[in-house]
Amino acid sequence: MAYLCKLSDIADPGAKGIDPEGAPEQPGVIVVRHGGAVYGYVNACPHQGTPLETFPDRFLDRDGRHLICTTHGARFRITDGSCVAGPCKGQSLAPVALTVEDGWVRRES
Repeated sequence: MAYLCKLSDIADPGAKGIDPEGAPEQPGVIVVRHGGAVYGYVNACPHQGTPLETFPDRFLDRDGRHLICTTHGARFRITDGSCVAGPCKGQSLAPVALTVEDGWVRRES
């Protein structure tokens, strides 16, 4: 398992982008904290594969209810990554299995 970040680095609700080490051509991971739970997704919109955020760690809408792709405005449910509005409605973000241990968010292998 790879350590991604400290849980305390992410507000609730909040999200943090983690870039892959040593593989800049690969999409990063979005770690989302919401309602005490932690969710992980590949940072690539299913519409065109672009990263969701324009500015670092700006993944959530103003209400903190949805992940949003700033390229095309698609909105995704935090709990399962399903697109509920926008050009990729009905598609989903690719999930990343995460676990939290000793205050650290880790990617499961």
